[in-house]
Amino acid sequence: MKPDKKTDEANIIREPTKAAVLVPVYRRDDGEVVVILVRRSEGDTHGGQIAFPGGKISKSDKTLLDTALREAHEEIGLPPENVQNIRRLSNVYTNSSNFEITPFLGKIKRPTSWKLSRNEISEVIETPVKILTDPALHGRETMSFSNWDKPQDVPFIRVGQYKLWGASYRILEPILESLLSL
Repeated sequence: MKPDKKTDEANIIREPTKAAVLVPVYRRDDGEVVVILVRRSEGDTHGGQIAFPGGKISKSDKTLLDTALREAHEEIGLPPENVQNIRRLSNVYTNSSNFEITPFLGKIKRPTSWKLSRNEISEVIETPVKILTDPALHGRETMSFSNWDKPQDVPFIRVGQYKLWGASYRILEPILESLLSL
């Protein structure tokens, strides 16, 4: 679904900011399919949140896939040549920040070590998909933010001590089961 244009405080219509993320997955030697998540650094706009590597489109990006690959390389040191693009996923719109996010599912060759951009990423979280499909880790919580009109019931998946919610949840949740067969 294409988002509506958003009006700001001065009633100026703004197009959503284009962004892209990579949903990196790989199969371990023991057969487990693992998804790569990142925890954003404190002080960042989404500080402390669990997400996928990605960000805003840059003038140097020819496509949104270029954006996702560039950002994954900048944020966690994942070389673009280590990514096999499987498919583009459904766009996700963030009403609170007016972003239209295009996610790409990518099968990766895991690097020997992650090279984090510490000003953006505080950690890489490698989580077996099978664990994320456990219904006991899925929940809902009422959340409230200053840019929301009222508190909202928000679904999440518990990832260790963290909660994956918001746009990242809406990207991952619909494809979880299908990731098991990659």
